[in-house]
Amino acid sequence: MVKKMKKEFACCLLVSMMMVSGCLTEKIDETIDDLVTDDYQFVDDGELIIVTYDVSGLTDTMISTFENDTGYDVKLIKLDDAGSILDHLMQYKGVQIADLALGLDNTYLQTALDNGVLVEHIAQNIPELDEKALIPYDGPYAVPFDQGYMCLNYDTQIVDGVNYTVPTSLWDLTEDEWKGKVVFPSPETSSPGRAFMTATTDYFANDNDSTTDWTDWWSAMAANDVIITSGWGEAYETHYTGGYGEWIDGHVGDAHIVVSYCHSPGVESWYNGNWTKSAALDLPRSAFHQVEYAAAVHGGNLNSSSEFIEYLLSEQVNNNMPTENFMYPVLNGSDLPEDGGYRYHSVIPAHPAEVSAEEIAQNMESWLEDWNRAMVDA
Repeated sequence: MVKKMKKEFACCLLVSMMMVSGCLTEKIDETIDDLVTDDYQFVDDGELIIVTYDVSGLTDTMISTFENDTGYDVKLIKLDDAGSILDHLMQYKGVQIADLALGLDNTYLQTALDNGVLVEHIAQNIPELDEKALIPYDGPYAVPFDQGYMCLNYDTQIVDGVNYTVPTSLWDLTEDEWKGKVVFPSPETSSPGRAFMTATTDYFANDNDSTTDWTDWWSAMAANDVIITSGWGEAYETHYTGGYGEWIDGHVGDAHIVVSYCHSPGVESWYNGNWTKSAALDLPRSAFHQVEYAAAVHGGNLNSSSEFIEYLLSEQVNNNMPTENFMYPVLNGSDLPEDGGYRYHSVIPAHPAEVSAEEIAQNMESWLEDWNRAMVDA
């Protein structure tokens, strides 16, 4: 069944969402002036243009259900990743062509807020949300719609304490046995890579060694032939030996540790009949809590974007995030499903990195410069 994973990751449908028909609230009244800032004007043109990346949960079924229930015509602008969404919003600042940004995460959101490309939504029926999902940002400009933890995954059939030692520190990965056997997506071109790099700034700021910092570790990793890829897909599917990539054409399989989600082994197990050889490595402060947001775009149709936010947070849609978008839901009391070993093989880190959205926005540019310098100077 694992052989089907790549295909099913891309094309699985939100069948259960078809039951949503008729459950959405009536269209938000354009005359609710007290919910709209005085300087914001918009026209409800009957469209919803979503700027996003290739979110697997945005299926034709999901979109058509929303269109049928609301009468809005939905168009998607699909970009490479969360960073591309931010770039798009900045490029069209003041002359926006999108109504809703879907997929900005907490490593990008604050920059979008600081640059005024978002507007307060007017969604009315926001359910009670998981407190963890609100930690990075809890305000009127963006609403979380899914979440997960980014951490190291390893192949338990190879990293078994005999062939390879299970790391107990990030410094272990700089040793000779790991030379050329670790793969990371680049923080310059990948949101998982960006999240993991952010976690390392906190990890090494709180270790017991005051003589080295996070850039020293990255330099040591570069000297140990760490594999850097442009994105998560290339890292996980092409290089990692512990995941479904080995059944995909072009698989290289030269790395036994990769950056992915802490629940990626659960997804592997769910697709593979309650079996996986991948596991999450829970090292204190090395995991990053990622939250993805839906946000109304300044200059866009505030009615349609706000209705879609309500749709994303409806129980019929959001509780299906684990199987349709392979992320945790954000509704209070929700969790991963138990069937197929999904929840059993998924890890919630005991002590993830603690880096605020404000810190990320203030430091990301210099962090990326420092990361580049560390990799080049190795």
